[in-house]
Parts: sequence; structure tokens; C-alpha cells
Amino acid sequence: MISRVLPNPGLTLLLALLWLMLNNTLSVGHVLLGLVLGWAIPLLVQGFLIDLPKVRRPLKLCLFSLKVFYDIGVANLHVAKLVLGPTGRLQPAFVEVPMDIEHPFVLAVLTSIISLTPGTVSASLRPDHRMLLIHALDAPDADALVAEVKNRYEKPLLEMFECSRT
Repeated sequence: MISRVLPNPGLTLLLALLWLMLNNTLSVGHVLLGLVLGWAIPLLVQGFLIDLPKVRRPLKLCLFSLKVFYDIGVANLHVAKLVLGPTGRLQPAFVEVPMDIEHPFVLAVLTSIISLTPGTVSASLRPDHRMLLIHALDAPDADALVAEVKNRYEKPLLEMFECSRT
């Protein structure tokens, strides 16, 4: 019964706090309005929200996030070197990567990481979610790119999250 009336208590509290921070006040009216909005918005959009998988290893998730930020920085430097150098050396390619991830949220995290890293973009995902098409600005070895995506990103995501298909 409570889950029907208050479908997502964490999101309710987060939205209410966000409302108070945006308004920079703790007046009774704004506290009540923040709570009402925090209650109503999750109730109205609950059909659009997906279930988030449980995190098995939170510390590993934090370390993985740092690794992704590091990779983004290194990729920025690499892409700058490629773009400022002779363009004849570039070997752009579309590469298909088979996916072991089944959970839609974790798959979205992986595709976001790939697209956030300069030089690569998640271009397409097959309807069965078993093959991801990536465009790489410079991919002289497609197999190496596939191995890097699978070992550096997909494997840790599978270890950190409970990834059964919902």
C-alpha cells in the first residue's frame, strides 16, 4: 500500500531537497510545495522509470568512475593530437562489439561512457541489444578496440551491477 502512495521515497526526498536548494529558502510554504512536487512527480512518471540494478561493489564503482574520468582526459589529448596532425593518418571505422550486458540501464551506462570518451561514439544498438556499433575516429585495429571496450568497460560493469534483464 505504501509503495503505491509513495512509489519512490528516495526520489521524493531528492526532488524536495532540490526544490528547496533552487529556491534558497526554508519557508513552510516552499517545504510543503517541495514535498508535494517530490511526491507527485515520481507518481506521474513511474511508468517511464526503469528499475535500477543493485550495485554489488560500490567501492569498485567509485574507482571505475575515476578510471572513466582519466580515460576521458587521455582521450582528449589523443584526439587533439590526431586532429592537429596530418589527417591522412586517421583511420576512422565502424566497429561492431558483441554485448554481454543485458540490463537496459547498465547498457545505457556503457554506451554513455563510449560516447563521452572523445574519439568514439556509440552509433547504433541492434534491437535485440546483442551488438553495439561504435564509430571510432582512429581505429587501425578493430579487434583491439573490441577487446578494449569489453575488458576495460563492459567486464567491470558486469562485475559491479546485478545485470539480469528486466
